[in-house]
Amino acid sequence: MDALILSCGTGGGHNSAGIAILEEMEKRGHHVTMLNPYTLKSKKLSSGIDRTYISMAQRAPDAFGAVYKIGNLYRRLPFRSPVYFANHVMDTVMEEYFAEHPVDIVLMPHLFPAEILTNMKLHGLQIPKTMFIATDYVCIPFTEETECDAYVVPAKDLEDHFTEKGIPGDKLYPLGIPTGNRFMAEESCEQAKKRLGLDADKNYILVAGGSMGGGKIRQMINVLCDHFAGQKDVELLVICGSNQALFQKLSEQRMPGVTLIDYTDDMEGYMRASQLFITKPGGLSSTEAAVRNVPILHTAAIPGCESYNARYFSRHGMSVWARDPEEVIRFAEELLRDKAARQHMISNQQQYINSRAAADICDLAEKLY
Repeated sequence: MDALILSCGTGGGHNSAGIAILEEMEKRGHHVTMLNPYTLKSKKLSSGIDRTYISMAQRAPDAFGAVYKIGNLYRRLPFRSPVYFANHVMDTVMEEYFAEHPVDIVLMPHLFPAEILTNMKLHGLQIPKTMFIATDYVCIPFTEETECDAYVVPAKDLEDHFTEKGIPGDKLYPLGIPTGNRFMAEESCEQAKKRLGLDADKNYILVAGGSMGGGKIRQMINVLCDHFAGQKDVELLVICGSNQALFQKLSEQRMPGVTLIDYTDDMEGYMRASQLFITKPGGLSSTEAAVRNVPILHTAAIPGCESYNARYFSRHGMSVWARDPEEVIRFAEELLRDKAARQHMISNQQQYINSRAAADICDLAEKLY
C-alpha cells in the first residue's frame, strides 16, 4: 500500500500523531510519505502558517481562544468557512503531486489538509481514499465541512458530539489518538531516573506547556517554585519545548529546585521518571501521558479545544484540572503525597485510552485500501 500522511506544524501534536502512524505503517512494510502540503506551494507559506499559530498560542492564548469561539459561531452559518475557500489555492498543487506520486490513501491528523482534499473533490478532481484523524477530544470547528471516507475520533463516547456537528455516523471510527510505540516501552521509574541521570531519592514533577511551551506556563512555574522551594525531596523538571524565549527567561531567574530542559526527544523517559505531570491539556500530549501511565494535572489551558480536552480527561478521572494557582498547588500536593490517588488515575487512563490506536488506524487504512 502507498500512503501519504499530510500534517502541519501548528502545534507538535499533529505531526507527532502523523509520525506514530508512519512508524506503524513502515513496520508493516507499506510505502509511506509524510509532508506538510503547503511546502509544495511555498516553504515560506508553510512556515508562515505555522509561525502565526505558534506565536498566538505562546504570546496571546486568550486571543487564540477568541478566534476559536468565532469559529464555533461561524460554523452555524449556512455556507462554508474562509478556511475552506483559502485552501482552494492548493488544488492544482496537490493535483500535480498526485499525478507524479500516486497513492492509495491519504491520512490527515490536521484539518487543513482535509479542507484541501475536500476542495479538490468538490471541484471534480480525482483523489485517493481519505482519512481524517482527530487529535483533540472535541469536533473542532469546520471538521463537518470536510468530506473524507473515514473519520477517526478519540473515543466512542464522543461519537454523538461528532454526529451532532454533521459528521456521518457510518464514517466514524472511535480508535483513539495515535501515539508512538516508545510511550508503551517497559521501563520502571527507577530505570528512567538512572538513564536520565536523575536523583533516585527525589520526587520529580514534570512541567510542560506542549511542544511550543505555550499557555501561561511561566506564571505556573513561578507559583510551583515558590511553593516547593523548601522541600528537598521534590524537584521540578521544566520542559520549555521550542519556546527559546521562555527557556532564556527562566534561566535568568536561577530558581532553586528546578531543572530546565529546552527541548527533548525523550519525553517518554521524563514522564516515566516523574510522579506527576503538570501540563496544558493538548490532545496528543495528554494522550501520550495517559498511555505512559503518568498522573496528570491539567492547567493553563489555551481556550478552545484544550478546554474540551481537560474537561474530558477530568470527567473520566484521568486527570485533575486546576483553574487557578491555588488549585495547582493543592492538587499537586494531594497527588504527590497520595499514591492511591495516583494509581486510581492511572487505572482510569488504562480503561479509557486506547494505547494501540496507531495500529488500529493502520488496520483501518488497510481495510479501506
